[in-house]
Amino acid sequence: MLDGILWFFQNILTAFYNFGYAVTHPGLWLDWSNPEALIRFIYYGGSVEFFFVVITAFLVLTGIGFWKNNIMWGTVRVLEGLANGIGRIAVWAGLIMVLQQFVIVFVQRIFAQSEMAFGFGIQFAFDLSWWAEGLKFYNAMIVALCCTYTFVQGGHVRVDLVYSSVSFRTKRMIDMLGSLFFMMPFAILTWMYGWYFMWRHLITPKVSASDKLELMLKKSRIVKWNVETIGFSPNGFNAYFMFKILLVAFAGLVFLQAIAFFYRSYLEWKEGPESEGKYLDKDDLGDPDAKLVAEIH
Repeated sequence: MLDGILWFFQNILTAFYNFGYAVTHPGLWLDWSNPEALIRFIYYGGSVEFFFVVITAFLVLTGIGFWKNNIMWGTVRVLEGLANGIGRIAVWAGLIMVLQQFVIVFVQRIFAQSEMAFGFGIQFAFDLSWWAEGLKFYNAMIVALCCTYTFVQGGHVRVDLVYSSVSFRTKRMIDMLGSLFFMMPFAILTWMYGWYFMWRHLITPKVSASDKLELMLKKSRIVKWNVETIGFSPNGFNAYFMFKILLVAFAGLVFLQAIAFFYRSYLEWKEGPESEGKYLDKDDLGDPDAKLVAEIH
């Protein structure tokens, strides 16, 4: 037990050095023309060192936020604004998905064509099965990139057995615990598994979370880009590596939203019911009652 506590605090202290060294030596991990730099980026992106840098940054920012609540409110507004901005753009994928499905049916049934092409000169031409399977990608974009947007907007379904019957501050306590013990661990685990899962479909030789840095640097001698282009059918959608990228983006956005939710819950707990929904950029869709609530806050 004592060894575990010492290990934790040693990694917290080391995180300051690791962060400073990474910032002052960007060429060691950002110069992807050098295979070793690419391998370092891949290794540290899913490493214990990166985990403690992120956790330490969260702890430092939280400590400053406890001291200066305006900084914490500013963080909430930035992170919720990020979720809203990405979500409001990605949600248009739903319209594109519907229009593309309409065009596929129209071309297939009316013109009896097996291929669609777009563009002038050099055309972007694929089989109809490619376009049809590509609809999955738009659906994945909505799920991965609009998840936190929906959370900010209060659109997720909640199973409520106790929450509605407790006091305002108790609700905020439940929200704080939920963000720390459910949202953050879920996002971290998804990132840890998704990070190497993504890179295994982008480069060869394949990398693994169990590989040590020394072994991965040896692999850098033969590393090369090998982006996944194999579909489920011969003429089907062949950019499935993008789903892996979306998985990592999803995990990162959920983690950031967990921070924003924890900060908002704490600040509302501290300031009382009058701060509920403070600075919340919520879409009202023309609902006059929602607009009135926004104006009051």
